[in-house]
Amino acid sequence: MPKITFILKDGSEKVIEAPVGSSILEIAHKNSIDLEGACEGSLACSTCHVIVDKEFYNKLEEPSEDEEDMLDLAFGLTNTSRLGCQIKMTEQLDGIKVKLPAATRNISTK
Repeated sequence: MPKITFILKDGSEKVIEAPVGSSILEIAHKNSIDLEGACEGSLACSTCHVIVDKEFYNKLEEPSEDEEDMLDLAFGLTNTSRLGCQIKMTEQLDGIKVKLPAATRNISTK
C-alpha cells in the first residue's frame, strides 16, 4: 500500500499507509490529522489546502478550474498548493509528502 507523509503544523511528520483511490482529505480524517475540509470534499472551500512536495507535484493531475478558483482563497498559497480533497492516492504517489499550512481561511462560497 502506498504511503503518505503529512508534515504537521508543528513541523513533525506522520507517515500513513494510504489506500489507492482515497483522497488526501479522507486519509487525513481517518487518521486524526488536523486537515479541516469544511465542505466535506465538495470543492466549495479551501480548508483542505495542502502544500505538496515539489518532487510529487508534477505527478498529480492538473487542477481543475474550480479547484484553482478555490485555491485563490487559501491562506498561505504556494506554487505547489493543492486541495487535499482533489488528490486521489495512486501507486505512483507512494512516498508523497504534503505539508499542512499554518492556518486556514474558511470562506463560504455558497
